Amino acid sequence: MIENIKWLGHASILISIGGKNIYVDPWKLVKEQPKADLILITHPHYDHFSPDDINRISTNDTVIVGPSDIMRLKIGIKKTLIPGEEIDLKWIKIKGIPAYNLNKQFHPKNNKWLGYLIEIEGKKIYIAGDTDFIPEMKEIKADVVILPVGGTYTMTSEEAANAVNTIKPQIAIPYHYGDIVGSEKDAKLFSSFVLNAKVEILKVEK
Repeated sequence: MIENIKWLGHASILISIGGKNIYVDPWKLVKEQPKADLILITHPHYDHFSPDDINRISTNDTVIVGPSDIMRLKIGIKKTLIPGEEIDLKWIKIKGIPAYNLNKQFHPKNNKWLGYLIEIEGKKIYIAGDTDFIPEMKEIKADVVILPVGGTYTMTSEEAANAVNTIKPQIAIPYHYGDIVGSEKDAKLFSSFVLNAKVEILKVEK
């Protein structure tokens, strides 16, 4: 499964599986990337919602899923999602997971911004978005989790590791560091706190 996941920097992820390309929060894409079958947007902050990058990888058939405040896009097939809702595209199932801060106000719960739990080819992947270690994570069942570790706006390394130790996935991937906030040191610290999951610290593939 890990060979299907690329980290494009900061909070941008590309999952290529079954001949499909799934992007999460594409931003600051440098080289030509494969066209997207599906784009998942967690929230409208500029480092997660980049219309220019979305347009570069989209076709008229690209499905773009996100909260209502990103739906001004003029390309693709747009689907609004709120936490708790599910979308079944036949080849992939997508569930909106809450993403919010507990002790800071950068990502208020009332905004209904998103993380995503996707199910494809029998595997479940949780991409947390910008969030703290929230109570809803205790209910998540996933094979792979991708969690922010940079702190300041999201979880710290230790908080993210606590989330992993609660969810108990097979694989844990740190992200949301190395650009605006956080560094590889945070990813390594995260790895040291994770108890059972295999931690994969990915290299940026721009």
